[in-house]
Amino acid sequence: MNDTISSHYLDEVRRQFRGHKRLAEGAISQLRDEELFVALDAESNSIAVIIKHLAGNMRSRFTDFLTTDGEKPDRHRDQEFEMYAGATRAEVMRWWEEGWARVFSAIETLKPEDLMRTVTIRGESHSVLQALNRQVAHYAYHVGQIVFLAKHFRWTEWKSLSVPRGKSEEFNAQMAAKRKGR
Repeated sequence: MNDTISSHYLDEVRRQFRGHKRLAEGAISQLRDEELFVALDAESNSIAVIIKHLAGNMRSRFTDFLTTDGEKPDRHRDQEFEMYAGATRAEVMRWWEEGWARVFSAIETLKPEDLMRTVTIRGESHSVLQALNRQVAHYAYHVGQIVFLAKHFRWTEWKSLSVPRGKSEEFNAQMAAKRKGR
């Protein structure tokens, strides 16, 4: 694989992970502590549970990323979907930060030539490129759930994380003005 393309790909993966983290944090910051722990129904996950799952996945996938299976033997995935009474926002956010720290620590060390190396997840072989794409998609899926739930809970108090509804033309005009001003 071309080193220039590989280098651009790694930069893009890092950008996407940072963007997913920032988007979720923008949603989480709008919530009251108790809203982190609300599940809409018995089959739904609370934001805290989603974060606990993401943190478990991040620890498992990105610890010794290039050298050990991405499904660590000490991971207990089913327990990631259980929240115990007394969990706090601070604890949930600690899980969040620790998970992302593992992701960024692992991907910052990757070099273009690593993309075609083979890693395993649950014994299945993937190129590093495939494994990274898998995680970007997985995290985007759960970040979408976090944003959806936060928007539901905040409803009329929600502060848009992108272009607010009904403001597309105004936003596009501002962007065009910025481009002209360069």
